[in-house]
Amino acid sequence: MRAKKSLGQNFLIDQNIINKIVNIVNIKDKNILEIGPGTGNLTLEILKRKPKKIILIEKDNNLVDLLQNKFNRSVKIINEDVLKINESLLDDQILTVFGNLPYNISTEILSKWILNLNQKKIWFNCLVLMFQKEVADRIISKFNTKDYGRLSILANWRLNIKKIFDIQPSCFQPKPKIQSSVLFFEPRKNFLKFKNPKNLEKITRAFFMHRRKMIKKTYYHLFNNNGNIASQMGINLNLRPQNLDFDTYYELTRQYEYSRS
Repeated sequence: MRAKKSLGQNFLIDQNIINKIVNIVNIKDKNILEIGPGTGNLTLEILKRKPKKIILIEKDNNLVDLLQNKFNRSVKIINEDVLKINESLLDDQILTVFGNLPYNISTEILSKWILNLNQKKIWFNCLVLMFQKEVADRIISKFNTKDYGRLSILANWRLNIKKIFDIQPSCFQPKPKIQSSVLFFEPRKNFLKFKNPKNLEKITRAFFMHRRKMIKKTYYHLFNNNGNIASQMGINLNLRPQNLDFDTYYELTRQYEYSRS
């Protein structure tokens, strides 16, 4: 099966890496969702661990035909773009998610899932996801580092994140030009609640649009020249966006919502 560059396809073929990914979590009798199963190499190993059910989301019509022939009725296949699916309606059971995410939309998928999370009921118990290494580095980055930015702030708001391992290009067909990384995510039990999570996206986008400049101008624009909030929070407005930690951005978002209510 020829990979489609337009869909960001790179099929994982290294059996050792496939086994390592499947063994990250216990999946026996669990309800599994796999995003971008490709030719079904990971799916096959998941099936061997005897899950309760497997749902596959695959956009490529040719791959859907291949997967149906390969697995028959042992999996449920959804032939759809993952970005157009309401993930909370996929199943009435909590899902364990695996995904070799298409490189060209991986950050969009993760951001969508986080922003759409229900505060009372979360549709997954964990995510085992593969990203380009440089994207993974941004997701797990801490403040005061060059990779720190909107993606790490958003991801760490609702998720505990752990890097598992890197994967070399030779493990894929076709070989990508970059390394990949597998990350493990679990929902956070404690997090700051917002009226609208998209305000966190708005706040971080505004600040990191000028990441090399001091935050003073952006702050005053967002808060209508009111310096009291920064003063109360002890924020030095001469700092740059990467110098503010996660909790500061979460509190700024909450204060922004208060100022607009």
